[in-house]
Amino acid sequence: PEIPKPAPAPAPAPAQAQSTASAPTAASASAPRATPSGSGQATPRRGAETSQPARPGQRDRKGEERRGGKLTVNRALGGEEGARARSLAALKRAREKEHRRHVGGSAPREKQVRDVVVPDAITVQELANRMAEKGADLVKSLFKMGMPVTVNQTIDQDTAELLVTEFGHNITRVSDSDVDLSTHEIEDAVETLKPRPPVVTIMGHVDHGKTSLLDALRGTDVVRGEAGGITQHIGAYQVTLKDKSKITFLDTPGHEAFSEMRARGANVTDIVVLVVAADDGLMPQTIEAINHTKAAGVPMIVAINKVDKPEANPQRIRERLLEHEVVVEQMGGDVQDVEVSALKKTGLDELIEKIQIQAELMELRANPDRDAEGTVIEAKLDKGRGPVATVLVTRGTLRVGDVFVAGAESGKVRALVNDKGAQIKEAGPSMPVEILGISGVPSAGDPLQVVENEARAREVAAYRAGVIQDKRTTNAPASLESMFSALKANQAIEYPLVIKADTQGTVEAIVGAVNKISTDEIKARVLHSGVGGITESDVTLAGASGAPIIGFNVRANAKAREIAERQKVALKYYDVIYDLIDEIRAGMAGELGPEAFETVVGRAEIREVFSAGKHGKAAGLLVVDGVIRKALKARITREDVIIYQGEIASLRRFKDDVAEVRAGLECGVTFTQNFTDIKPGDFLETFEVELRERTL
Repeated sequence: PEIPKPAPAPAPAPAQAQSTASAPTAASASAPRATPSGSGQATPRRGAETSQPARPGQRDRKGEERRGGKLTVNRALGGEEGARARSLAALKRAREKEHRRHVGGSAPREKQVRDVVVPDAITVQELANRMAEKGADLVKSLFKMGMPVTVNQTIDQDTAELLVTEFGHNITRVSDSDVDLSTHEIEDAVETLKPRPPVVTIMGHVDHGKTSLLDALRGTDVVRGEAGGITQHIGAYQVTLKDKSKITFLDTPGHEAFSEMRARGANVTDIVVLVVAADDGLMPQTIEAINHTKAAGVPMIVAINKVDKPEANPQRIRERLLEHEVVVEQMGGDVQDVEVSALKKTGLDELIEKIQIQAELMELRANPDRDAEGTVIEAKLDKGRGPVATVLVTRGTLRVGDVFVAGAESGKVRALVNDKGAQIKEAGPSMPVEILGISGVPSAGDPLQVVENEARAREVAAYRAGVIQDKRTTNAPASLESMFSALKANQAIEYPLVIKADTQGTVEAIVGAVNKISTDEIKARVLHSGVGGITESDVTLAGASGAPIIGFNVRANAKAREIAERQKVALKYYDVIYDLIDEIRAGMAGELGPEAFETVVGRAEIREVFSAGKHGKAAGLLVVDGVIRKALKARITREDVIIYQGEIASLRRFKDDVAEVRAGLECGVTFTQNFTDIKPGDFLETFEVELRERTL
């Protein structure tokens, strides 16, 4: 076919003629490229000033579709419809290029020097972000230093310093511990301090009347509301007295296992009320409470309870306290004491008065107008509300919406619940509250601090969690043997005991003998040992931990027997120490349960597998050793790994059901539970288990 010649170009408009005159060779400079079809039609080069005109009668559809009929500069000036106009950005780039060519290159931008904060360890990418450099550039530099790393790898502070200085920035070294909140208290200005209620902790031995005394004191609360059961609920509550002053009480359980909590109670408290039963005297937990109070340096008020009992002897209690360097005022000392009866509600006003006098002497004050600080009294995971922490605010005011850190947990106060169970908006100093909105359950005794934002709270919590994890991992035993012994010690079952005997020497002998019985699997734990008859407090202590009471040449009183019967506590009496040790040994062995001894009766190799019924499979066996019995337990092993343990459903030989098949014979077997994962080469074992009584 004949190729048509292009039509002559139309005469340019006057305005265009002038521009073409100044650059007559613009069109000729860019040589037209032939289209792939070989039609000879030129394709305009992108960004060209002019282009070859289209044939007459032919529309540049592509151009029209792309432009969408928009008015361009070329069209407004009457230029060719098919010509492609340059964008403003392209023109701007071209001008800048031309300018650079004439000037001889622009001056390089001045590098911005940054102050880079570098912790003990940092990833390459994070360091690059802080320096505002490319991560790849840092990796290159490290490669040159002989450190082949990726951007996600962690480098130490010294390496980071080399990189920062090489890239011309300034380094600010910080330690990981700098992330943590300051632990030392910043003293508040004297003018900001305001009086706060005293925090009183009730301590004492089991069954000496702590809970009864707390109930009686709670009865003096004129705005009590629904205070019933609060002690069990959060362990802390606030009493408003008749003169509108307040006292915060913390309850501590009397059981020996809670000695740590009792110690913590002494650390957050201002005053300790030591409850001693007038009819029972000083007991081990009473002495323990005295030691905790002395260690915390907290003033003590002795409440001699149960003075209404006929056998009560308050004077004997005062004399016994002298043995532990607790000198009451009546004996010429400085420790206040008061005789009370929680049952008859006598002496309570005097006790409250003495607490108030002690509080006035101490001049308890705190600044409420600052970020709150407090101590976690207890924490739990509530089924409906999530992690809940009971906090005693020590200074500042805790408000709903505050962001805080409590130990290794962080959170935002979603709700504050007071000791009456009502939601409040804020809690001031010495006020116990439940906090909702914490990320996890903190440990009791953890400090709580309000911080500026959630990012800071998460950072501090993450650092503290890391420290706890490091302690847990770095305190690992040095050798494999010690590691296994430590594991065994943790796995050992505890066998609790309460031991009472007629003399101190006998008590020590029994405790020593009992401790020698302990093994890696079970160990005896003497909760309490003492001289004298078995009392109600011994029975209560044993009942709390499910321990039997061992009495050597002593008996339980009537009240103790009654409580023991009610709480199902075992009372065991002995007068020969060997009988006592033998029975404890037998009891500990019984706690472990009988020992299982396994005997393999028969062994067979699976030769073939057949389908049996719709879903099951049967195995063709050759009995290798012993006897395969249907009645025994069976297991299948593959390469000495147990893949099935159960029972044989059917045992056949030549289509007949049989009870057993001896060595050298073949048989067919199906298994219970529709077990089908059988392969030739597997082994079947039948075995019996014999239970034998343990001996220590």
